[in-house]
Amino acid sequence: MSDGSMTIDAAVVPARTARRTQPAHGSRRTYAAYALVTPAAALMLVMLLGPLAGVIALSFTDYQLGAPHFSWIGLANYQDLFADKVFWTALRNTLTYVVIVVPGAVVAGLAIALLIQSGTSLRSLYRTIYFLPVMATLIAMAVVWEFMLHPQFGLVNGLLRNAGLPAFAWLQDRSTALYALCAIGIWQAVGFNMVLFLAGLVSIPKQLYEAAEIDGASSGWARFRLVTWPMLGPVTTFVVVISGIRSFQVFDTVHVLTKGGPSKSTEVLIHTMYTEGFEFFRSGYAAAITVVFLVFVLALTLIKSRLADRGVHYT
Repeated sequence: MSDGSMTIDAAVVPARTARRTQPAHGSRRTYAAYALVTPAAALMLVMLLGPLAGVIALSFTDYQLGAPHFSWIGLANYQDLFADKVFWTALRNTLTYVVIVVPGAVVAGLAIALLIQSGTSLRSLYRTIYFLPVMATLIAMAVVWEFMLHPQFGLVNGLLRNAGLPAFAWLQDRSTALYALCAIGIWQAVGFNMVLFLAGLVSIPKQLYEAAEIDGASSGWARFRLVTWPMLGPVTTFVVVISGIRSFQVFDTVHVLTKGGPSKSTEVLIHTMYTEGFEFFRSGYAAAITVVFLVFVLALTLIKSRLADRGVHYT
């Protein structure tokens, strides 16, 4: 009897001890998790959330750059913004730029990636050549484009004259200036999109093409339509969203080539924000433009997340 009770007690004591030590062990793991997360959270707070909160707060003030004092004015900056014709012109030009550059850069990047992937030699050379605009400094390349689009001695107009076509003042005419900037934007974004599409093409299993050919998809267009394009769904979604965000951020070429002119025909949101904040010193008003810009970028990011959640993935 005593031996049985001693055996039961011996079995119960370790269980009780385990229950007592388990919370302490869990607490140590919780503290370790918080310790590992804290540096990243602090960095996010300092580098992202803090400046964002500061910009949002600044948009509700009349602060001017260098002024010792400011006042809270509520939504006055946003009221002035939505009543400003320059803002609506800049927003329309920005959306026009995005609508032209994103499809052009995506289609051209995919086409070049397909051509390079289908080739048998010099793939590395072609990838390097098409990726050069991405590696080059855009401001320096904008100066090169300024000479190329010069109305008198520019290379583009020289080629048009040799072909018997009329020349244009590409950057000085309000009917062509924005479209010239769109062409430069497509040229600059094609290389980056090409690299992403090449990564997607390499990851497509070759067995799918063999199965499609057995099922009767013998032409290149049929293989692209039935295999390549569906399998590039995740890459295409990513490329479209990234191209859209980068197009909304257009500033360098506008600032170097046109300064928003002629007659505000190339004025875009970021250039308007720069002008208001660093030329007119209306920091509060510029912060309101920044908030509107961030809303558009956030909308694009949410669209990407929704598309990803709907199951755009490889199968």
